[in-house]
Amino acid sequence: MLLRLTLLLVLFFALNAASFPHDVSQSGKVKAVYVSGNYYVLQGGGVNVGVSVGGDGILIVDDHYASLTDDVRAALKELGSDTPEFILNTHLHGDHTGGNESFGVTSHIIAHKNVRKRLAAQTREWDTTLPPMPEIGLPVITFEEGLSFHFNGEEIKVIHFPEGHTDGDAIVHFTKSNVLHLSDQYFQGRFPFIDLENGGNVSNYAENLSKIIDMMPDDVVIIPGHGNVSNIEELKEFHNMLIETITIVWNQMSRHLSLEDIIKRGLPKKYKKWSWGFVPEKRWITTVYDSYKELVGQ
Repeated sequence: MLLRLTLLLVLFFALNAASFPHDVSQSGKVKAVYVSGNYYVLQGGGVNVGVSVGGDGILIVDDHYASLTDDVRAALKELGSDTPEFILNTHLHGDHTGGNESFGVTSHIIAHKNVRKRLAAQTREWDTTLPPMPEIGLPVITFEEGLSFHFNGEEIKVIHFPEGHTDGDAIVHFTKSNVLHLSDQYFQGRFPFIDLENGGNVSNYAENLSKIIDMMPDDVVIIPGHGNVSNIEELKEFHNMLIETITIVWNQMSRHLSLEDIIKRGLPKKYKKWSWGFVPEKRWITTVYDSYKELVGQ
């Protein structure tokens, strides 16, 4: 009986192995992990890069830091080619567009029009002033509301959501693979970074997520810009955290408490787990405050 049970378990896992995410690349700082359908995610270095793999070639969502371009290429080569046909930039930040200058020599880079506009000019990122990106790294195809790729046997929908993380955000829905690449419209398990200097807005960020949750199937696999592969339930938890913490800060602002007083009071204990190195509780409170201060005359 025990032998029979053991054999059945072995057979079960053998038959279902393809349905579980698995590592493809074991070398370098960046590795490819299979997710679903034609979709893989490159993980490592703190950023998730989406990859569509198939007979039409390779399409990637974002291209990581410039310093990790060689690692990204090595991981892509194991999937079939280190020269993507297309690169979708979800927004302007260097941890998502750093590889543009290298990949732009051979790949077609696509992004919202505001991404090209900001990359082509001197920009501010994380309290640092950056020079314009060289022409070779700029998106050559831009859009306003969105577009669709019919690539590798599925429709890949690119949708712009205005003034959330930045003013050039796009999410990418791999319709047949049932994967939604949210990039920095979602920071899994942590407070988000919302770039107010580049068109971001706390209220719109939360509202965008509400719309996204309503429009997606319950079983969609979700890829955040930073963090683990996720799902609708975790996204809802993230959204609830946003609404609750924004409301807490707003209520104190409406009573004309100063930023210093609000930071000193802090957020309830249950929100402590959302703090992380780049956006601790203090920075999240400050972001909410700065996004709303004109409304309350502060």
